[in-house]
Amino acid sequence: MNPVAKLLIVGGIVMIVAGLLWAVGGKYLNLGRLPGDIAVDKGNFKFYFPVVTCIVISVVLSLIMYVIRWWMK
Repeated sequence: MNPVAKLLIVGGIVMIVAGLLWAVGGKYLNLGRLPGDIAVDKGNFKFYFPVVTCIVISVVLSLIMYVIRWWMK
């Protein structure tokens, strides 16, 4: 099979899984409000930076890319 076709198929599957996790898992997964995320609320000023959430998403995406590269060989 053509490598581009494999990449498109895997990319589509990953997007479908991510969409399902977002829709269904949003009720159960607390992404965006993990311990370690910075939240400051002072009067009229609100600041939120999801540090730990960014790290978790980065690790998951890195693992997915590793599996895709391993599968494409």
